[in-house]
Formats: sequence, structure tokens, C-alpha cells
Amino acid sequence: MTTQLAVEATERESAPEDRTAASVRTRVVVYGMNYAPELAGVGRYTGEIAEHLAQTGVDVSVVTTPPHYPGWKVSGSFRNRYSSGVENGVKVLRTPLLLRQKMGGIWRLIAPLSFALTSAPVIFWEIVRRRPHAVVCVEPTLFASPVALVAAKIVGARTVLHVQDLEVDAAFAVGHLGKSKLLSGLAFGFERTVLKGFNSIITISERMCEKLEEKGLSRSKLQVLRNWVDIDHIYPLEQVSPYRDELGYGPEDFIVLYSGNIGAKQGLNILLDAAEALEKVHSHVKFVVAGDGPVKAGLEKRYGQLANVRFLPFQPYARLNEFLNMADLHALPQEKGAADLVLPSKLGGMLASGKQILVTADEGTELAEFLAGSALLVPPGDPALLAQGVARVASGEIADRRDQRLGLSRRLSKAIGIAEFAAVVASPGLSSRTRRRRVSG
Repeated sequence: MTTQLAVEATERESAPEDRTAASVRTRVVVYGMNYAPELAGVGRYTGEIAEHLAQTGVDVSVVTTPPHYPGWKVSGSFRNRYSSGVENGVKVLRTPLLLRQKMGGIWRLIAPLSFALTSAPVIFWEIVRRRPHAVVCVEPTLFASPVALVAAKIVGARTVLHVQDLEVDAAFAVGHLGKSKLLSGLAFGFERTVLKGFNSIITISERMCEKLEEKGLSRSKLQVLRNWVDIDHIYPLEQVSPYRDELGYGPEDFIVLYSGNIGAKQGLNILLDAAEALEKVHSHVKFVVAGDGPVKAGLEKRYGQLANVRFLPFQPYARLNEFLNMADLHALPQEKGAADLVLPSKLGGMLASGKQILVTADEGTELAEFLAGSALLVPPGDPALLAQGVARVASGEIADRRDQRLGLSRRLSKAIGIAEFAAVVASPGLSSRTRRRRVSG
């Protein structure tokens, strides 16, 4: 009887505190170089995450830059300066960074370093002032993370890193940072130190997770949540896409489409070498490259005269489904060695459109294994094999595995993916600040 009374008394005493804790609105600060309204890659996903959290009642603020990716120039009505405002229910603080259109080599370091410097006082004060339950940093870039980690430790906030890109590995893989052993040692050492400072790390592929384990991280810290696709927005059209008529393509034309970032990792020169090889022998095969990025101008200069190649800017998101459905074949080229460093975000839309897909990836990579049986795989770096693959699909030699592709797209559904992400970020368990308060009480 005494034990029962003691339990009841304990429950009565703890209940008010539990109710108070439950009534406190969850606060999250998001910190990353890319954010909405960027349409490509990391910025789009980070924007969707923050807006989803805000819609579920979380108090969200974001420290980021003006939209600039993938063209490496500030877009729309934004300016490359400090600004703040509320965007779709999210408080957004923007800080400037150093930009130029040719962002190769050392400039791929300078831009994120400049963001780390300009945003450091902003993120520190935002965390200390708001005392969030969770701080979410997004890679790229890791350069900015140390200040956020220090501020989060001061206020007892839990820290989560969203690894969208293994930026150090990728920078050396595609030659942005040369082959200096000293520089690579410093870069990877810095990376390991920063990674170990986070409470939880979310990444987008199993191979990336394995690479993070190789960097000394405990598997218990890691979680794989793939990038998603909005299958209510991207889906197979029953009718012919109006884009074909608008762009002057006839029913006899076979359209190969690449839509996304136009950078070094994409290996688009190989795709366009294949286009050059097919120009005379398969004139009905047309190549459309849509998007923006640091190597686009060079590609236009080199391949723009080809009769079977057309370059376009990014198309409006409202018409993205029509645009993706214009294709007979989606092309997903990549530089050799990049297939396990990042799982391309554009893949979800390709799958959801139902159209055939050709991917350059080596056997054994996660991308190859994920798409096995649903896409045509060719080795990276070989334009002759790529041209041969395109010709085989155009001639009808390759079986159309549309049902398998749509099945994969349903596995990547936004409704599932963003809810899982929100659960990790907004309900990560007690922050260290809350734990200390309950223990001391």
C-alpha cells in the first residue's frame, strides 16, 4: 500500500512538469548554404523540410544565403547581402557570399568559406537567442558547422547533420582541389573532427552511410533517409506532353533529356560526345540539356552547333511534370567515381515520370544496384558505349520496365520521406537542456 501511494504521489508531482514540457513549442534552427527557392538539389529539399516542419507547428528559423545555385549567381529579386523575412511560415535569415560564374578549383572552397564567415555571428546569435531544441546543419557545407556546434552546446540543443553530399570526397574525386596530400590530409582531418561533434547524422544512401562509418562514426549515430519525389506532382501523363509541340519536335523524334545541375560531377561532355556521334547516323534522336551550372557556357560553346542538341534554362516547377514527360529517355550521366558519393536528387523525378532511363554507373555502385532491372546502365566515361545505349533504346531493343520504375518512385514518395525526416529532427528525444532541467528539478 505504501508503495502504491508513493507511485501515485510521484505521478501527481511529475504530471504538471510533463504537461508543461509537452506544451512548449518545438524550436528548430536550420543552417545551410542552399535553400528555397532554389529548384535544384540541396536547396529544394532543405526548403521543403523547413516548410513542412513549420506546417506541423514547429517554430523554424533558417540561416542561409540568397538563392544562387546551380548558376552561382544570385537569382530573382534577391540581392547578395544580409536580409531577413518570413517565407512560407519560416523565418529566413540570409547572408552574403563570394560568387563568380566560373566556380572551379579553389573557388569551390572560397564560396563556402565566405558563407561560413559572413554567417558565423548570425547563426551563433540565432541559436543562443532562440535556444532551439534542435539545430540542423546541411552538408554542403561543413565549413560553417563548428560555430553552430559551439552555440548548440552552450544552450544544450541537440545537433543533426543532413549529409546531402560528401563534399570533401567529391571535391577531390572530380579534381576541384587537385591531388595535394597535405591539403587532403587537412581537409579529411577537419571533416572527421566536425562529423564527430554531431549527435545524429542523416544521409541519403547506404554507400554514403558506409563511407561515414569509415570516417570513424558509430553506426548508431547514422540514419539513411533517401531524397524524395512528390509523386502527386510528377507522374506519367496520359497524353503527349505539350512541350514537344512547343519546342518543334514531331512524333518521329526520339528525345533524350537531361534536366538538372550542369557541373563537373555530371559528366555531360560524355553525353554530348555521344550526341555528336549520333548526329548523322540517327538524326531523329534529339538531345535536350536543361538547367544551369558552372560548365554550361563551355558546353554550349563546344556542342551548341550540333543540329541534334538544344540547351534550355530550368523550366518552371509548375510545368516540371510536362517537361519530364516530354522525354522518351532520361539521361543520368556522372563522372567515374561519383556514383557512391551522392545519389542524384533528379533521379526521383525521372522515375516518377515513368519514362525510360539511361544511367552511367559502374556495377556494384549503389546507384547501379538501386536501379537494377529498371534502367539501362552503361559504364561512365565512354561516349561510344553511351551512344550505343541511346541507339538501342531508340530502336526499341531495350524492354520498357515502366512498372518497376514507378514502383521505385513510390518507395521515394515525399509523403513518406519528409515525415520520417521530420520525426528525426522535431522529435529527437530530450535535448540536453531539457534533461538537465528535469534532473535538477
